[in-house]
Amino acid sequence: MSVQVAKFTVGQYDRMIEAGVFPPGYRAELIEGEIIEMSPIGPRHAACVGRLTRLFSRLLDEPIVWVQNPVRLDDSSEPEPDICVLKPRADFYGESLPTPADVLLLVEVSDSTLEFDRRRKLPLYARSLVPEVWIVNLTDERIETFAEPAGGDYRHHADAGRGEEVSARGVQALRLGVADILG
Repeated sequence: MSVQVAKFTVGQYDRMIEAGVFPPGYRAELIEGEIIEMSPIGPRHAACVGRLTRLFSRLLDEPIVWVQNPVRLDDSSEPEPDICVLKPRADFYGESLPTPADVLLLVEVSDSTLEFDRRRKLPLYARSLVPEVWIVNLTDERIETFAEPAGGDYRHHADAGRGEEVSARGVQALRLGVADILG
């Protein structure tokens, strides 16, 4: 007997959400056609997302700070990254969800999901041509930065710890101390 995994399109997934297939409060995202249940958000994770939201909102005038909302990568993937910095749009993406072309910076805050974010989501972001990704590694207290997607990977990778800074390549004026992000 073989095991088969059902694959869904973004359209099918969105219709399931609209039809109330998932219970209230159920957190999931569509990754490469698979519905992946998201881990509960713990206090460190929530605090880090809150700090980043505040820092980004203070430093950035025009870009939209998009917090734990979906981004449509393609017909089979609609993840909900912790934070995205998006190109400004008058409708605030009310007419259609952002796509990789709209993303200036995508941030995943990771503790229990670190390996999934590195091994499954990061290559997906690279294949989708998301220009820059930060993984806030809460376990090791490091910020992993990835830029310049090519061939399903990122050409540039850097890693910074407390006492160091990270800066976004595609967002001017976005330079932050790692300690300010981690708290």
